[in-house]
Amino acid sequence: MAATSPALLFPSPSSTSSPPSSARVEAVVLFNVCDSYVRRPDQADRVIGTLLGSLLPDGTVHVRNSYVVPHSESADQVAIDIEYHHNMYASHHKVNPKEVIVGWFSTGFGVSGGSTLIHDFYSREVQNPIHLTVDTGFTRGEASIKAYISSNLSLGDRHLAAQFQEIPLDLKMIEAEKAGFEILKSTLVEKLPNDLEGMESSMEKLYVLIDEIYKYVDDVVEGRVAPDNRIGRLISDSVASMPKLTPAAFDKLFNDRIQDNLALVYLSSITRTQISIAEKLNTAAQVL
Repeated sequence: MAATSPALLFPSPSSTSSPPSSARVEAVVLFNVCDSYVRRPDQADRVIGTLLGSLLPDGTVHVRNSYVVPHSESADQVAIDIEYHHNMYASHHKVNPKEVIVGWFSTGFGVSGGSTLIHDFYSREVQNPIHLTVDTGFTRGEASIKAYISSNLSLGDRHLAAQFQEIPLDLKMIEAEKAGFEILKSTLVEKLPNDLEGMESSMEKLYVLIDEIYKYVDDVVEGRVAPDNRIGRLISDSVASMPKLTPAAFDKLFNDRIQDNLALVYLSSITRTQISIAEKLNTAAQVL
């Protein structure tokens, strides 16, 4: 994600190590943030929490996990449940010692004055923490996700302000996670897609990608676009990875998979019906 203008806020303590150059976030972290926002107390405007992960040799912060930290804030002060934060980190550290504190997250758009006070706290927990913001309120019509680092602006020995600078952010997702994330990014969703609707959407996206590849290859052949050896190798590897099947064999394989999916949907529907009937019979027996 492209960097934007820095935000200038209140003073924060200095740090000595080099700040992270970029951030990489697993999809489970975003889902945890969204879930915590839905479950927040009624009086809370936003939720905050701790980010867990590791610092890679190239300076990238790899965020793999997170947990919510209870807090309250007003215009001029912030209260964090430090004991809860330390207990949760100790529990996570026992399960996965390789995951350490790398920063903190908050819901909302951009950085506020209260964020600086919270960042001061995490700066005492770890050097050069990152700050991840997830706009669950869709302020600009989409779920904006950004990562920041903080540095100090000083005049002599006096710290004047904290400078929050956006850093590149990479969202690491597999195909199944991308489907869920696309739903989360939508401001209005009537219902979750079923298996067939998901397959239809995937096939439509595949057709679009194939058309783009056809257009790129035609442009290279006609001399309208300069050839790129890297892109050519990627296209060659993709074509080589496809199994060599006749159209008839492919149709049979595809239809067999469709039938398998329909059978699974039917069996799951029967199972849900049987469970519902059993629950009603159990309730009736207890009443009698």
